[in-house]
Amino acid sequence: MSNTKRRVPISAKMVLLGDSAVGKSSIVLRLTKNSFSEFGESTIGAAYLVTSIETESAVVKFELWDTAGQERYNAIAPMFYRNAAAALVVFDITQRSSLERAKRWIVELQGQPGSTTLVVLVGNKCDCEHLRQVPQDVAEAYAQEVGVQYFETSAKTNTNITEIFQNVAEKLASASTGRGKAKPQPQQTIVVDTNDEPSRGCC
Repeated sequence: MSNTKRRVPISAKMVLLGDSAVGKSSIVLRLTKNSFSEFGESTIGAAYLVTSIETESAVVKFELWDTAGQERYNAIAPMFYRNAAAALVVFDITQRSSLERAKRWIVELQGQPGSTTLVVLVGNKCDCEHLRQVPQDVAEAYAQEVGVQYFETSAKTNTNITEIFQNVAEKLASASTGRGKAKPQPQQTIVVDTNDEPSRGCC
């Protein structure tokens, strides 16, 4: 008799939100292909990708929607985040304005009637410490205030990329199998897209 533990299959819609060029697509590319590109075209509308993460109790199939960050696409964002199991809200630690936009996305996500979306705030490009405009403690304090988890990542150096998705998968699996809270605290996650967002030298 096999001792292999049966893992429950779980499908989970995940959306990535944030300004253009914060590195959403770079994070997904690093996760799914373990690759990084300094330059690439901006996502148009949204890119779709499916990838699976194994946990001790489940195999979580993420249906990833990597949304465009340009303001002209903001109006269609609800089409992608509606009924999402998880959302990664990404900002660039070297651009203070991108954190302000991330805050607005979080308010929008948490304002959905009956929303149970697991929201994770992600500060990307932590390899560019010399260009940092958003202190880590400031981002952490905000995340604690609004009840989401915070992670700092670098798609360029592969920092915390796998960890975010693994963490989110474990939380979703725990909630699904009844071992977790009804509305677990978020963890980092990201979607990979072949259309990498343009970089300003760090990602």
